[in-house]
Amino acid sequence: MLKVNVFDMGGNIVDEMELEESIFGIIPNESVMHEAVVNYLANQRRGTQSALTRGEVRGGGRKPYKQNKIDRSRAGSIRMPHWRGGGVVFAPKPRDYSYKLNKKVKRLAIKSALSSKVQSQELIVVDEIKLENYRTKSIVAMLNALGANKKSLIVKPSMDPIVFKSANNIPGVETAVADSLNVYTILKYEKLIITKAAMNMITEMYSSF
Repeated sequence: MLKVNVFDMGGNIVDEMELEESIFGIIPNESVMHEAVVNYLANQRRGTQSALTRGEVRGGGRKPYKQNKIDRSRAGSIRMPHWRGGGVVFAPKPRDYSYKLNKKVKRLAIKSALSSKVQSQELIVVDEIKLENYRTKSIVAMLNALGANKKSLIVKPSMDPIVFKSANNIPGVETAVADSLNVYTILKYEKLIITKAAMNMITEMYSSF
């Protein structure tokens, strides 16, 4: 059985936690994780890019030169793609880039990402992250104590405005709720700081599959 230390906000070991091997101890599937990341990025695309085709560019209604006896003859329009001010060949148009990923693939990708964090010792379990007031210095002190003063993702079981707003002031630090985790976010950050309650929630969510 996998075990990890549980720290307090001061960086002291206060407990030990057993991890579900089917979630945190599998061999990471890199191809599935890559597929999940590509899917996430595709779903984030707004798809609002647009350019005018030859038929949509204003002007160019008449033939600019005579058909014969001129060096520049045979040009049919001043809005041809290879002319300045002309339309764009195969112009991009607004479209939806999003697509769905198989549910089993998504779950395997999440488990692979979590397992990779455990294997690389980049997952840190904290007993509880709680602040009485908005105070960024307290979060900075916690990150320094945990050795996670670079790019870190703080995960709690539910929305905590005080902790989240205090942490979001720190460059390179992001916050998330346990049930909204995705592969891209997990892999993006060097350290994954999860509260004990959030770990239990993740285990409950993925242990049945």
